[in-house]
Amino acid sequence: MKPGSLPLLLALLGAALPAAAQDIVRHKIPGSDFPIAQAVTLPPNATIHFISGQVPPVVDKSAPGDSLAAFGNTKQQTVGVLNKIREILAGMGLGMGDVVKMQVFLVGDPARGGKGDVAGFMEGYTQFFGGAQPNLPARAVVQVAALSNPGWLVEIEVVAAKK
Repeated sequence: MKPGSLPLLLALLGAALPAAAQDIVRHKIPGSDFPIAQAVTLPPNATIHFISGQVPPVVDKSAPGDSLAAFGNTKQQTVGVLNKIREILAGMGLGMGDVVKMQVFLVGDPARGGKGDVAGFMEGYTQFFGGAQPNLPARAVVQVAALSNPGWLVEIEVVAAKK
């Protein structure tokens, strides 16, 4: 293959596909209504945007800046982080429905014996995905030992795509 021929090849392949195959496709989990996609397929003409990990905003300015009280519980932090992501996407002409991949880092909540509050995360997450906004991302949620601020329980990074 000659240098520079890859974009031409991709354009030809994209032109050969039917219009439906050129759409972003979100593959549901068979037999499940869980609000994530099993997989997401992007067409060759999609523009991909990588959004850096976002952390929660301060919700109580009177609390010490490195405390849970300053940032709230897992649900509050999730909502705050996803609102920040929504604002970043809006500034790029995108919306939450354009998110195709999400990586979530949860810290164990001391009030839950050091276990990640997945239920609290899901309460916040479903305010943005599923229901009124049906475009679901592929997603992973992992528990980590810590984030760089002891008050943070949640960090989320996303990949968005638009054709």
